[in-house]
Amino acid sequence: MVPRVSVIVPTFRRDRFLERCLDALGNQDLEPDRFEILVSDNAGSETTERLVGDWRRRNAVSVKYLDASQRRGPAAARNVAWRTARGEIIAFTDDDCLPAPSWLREGVSCFGEGVVGIWGRIVVPISDRPTDYERDTSHLESAEFVNANCFYRRDVLEAVGGFDERFETAWREDSDLYFRLLENGGQFARCEQAVVVHPPRPAPWGVSLRQQKKSMFNALLYKKHPVLYRKRIQANPPWHYYGSIGSLVLGLSGLMVYSPLLTVAGGAAWLALTARFCASRLARTSRAPAHVLEMMVTSALIPPLSVFWRLRGAWHFRVLFF
Repeated sequence: MVPRVSVIVPTFRRDRFLERCLDALGNQDLEPDRFEILVSDNAGSETTERLVGDWRRRNAVSVKYLDASQRRGPAAARNVAWRTARGEIIAFTDDDCLPAPSWLREGVSCFGEGVVGIWGRIVVPISDRPTDYERDTSHLESAEFVNANCFYRRDVLEAVGGFDERFETAWREDSDLYFRLLENGGQFARCEQAVVVHPPRPAPWGVSLRQQKKSMFNALLYKKHPVLYRKRIQANPPWHYYGSIGSLVLGLSGLMVYSPLLTVAGGAAWLALTARFCASRLARTSRAPAHVLEMMVTSALIPPLSVFWRLRGAWHFRVLFF
């Protein structure tokens, strides 16, 4: 029997999370012969392939391992998988997610006449005093069309060519596909009953600094969809980042030309903007000493790093983007 739904799970050397995700998919209350699972591995890991094979032998659900190591990023991994899939509906989730038992059944039921895609509800369990990283992850709960929990008709993906593989990291590739379909008049629906739990992953100290590289792909999304980007992603450039950099440059210039006035003015403005940024990140988050220190250090470094990657993206993708 040809399954109606194909579940796509991209992965990259996260076997512990992947096995947990597969177990959640194996507990779906949809009949096992009505869906299939495709694990698309950017790493081409033999360990991951063995894990998938072992899981297949223990479960009734059809699961297939795909080596996507020749193409970079989750957008490419998803393309490899949905083009191999047999279902008329393509469901996407991530290897660190836990779909609820009714996820597939509820998602499929939300496809009404003319609907090309739906997105479900993402639950991010965090404490009352999360870290800054955990709080950022919780913003997924209010995001539109995140790949952790969305469904598309296969023929719609074929019509637009799937994901743009220039998005080489897990950032904005889902928004780009959603925006392309919106611009083509696609009809979408929200399905609150289709629930995926997305626990925040453990994160190393200073994780926010590494995440700034993602800003490079904001430039690509803006180039392709300038109106929707400003309407749905970011209405204005991050002027507070530019203000922080400008103040720092002013203070350093004062030192170079031996101007106490410029040095004090620039330094004071930079300290004020950095302190304000740090305070906003600490609001309603953990007061653990290590976390407070992390916020102080990274709040000083994030503005120049973020702007660097934004401008790097603008240069790379040839777009006027600030």
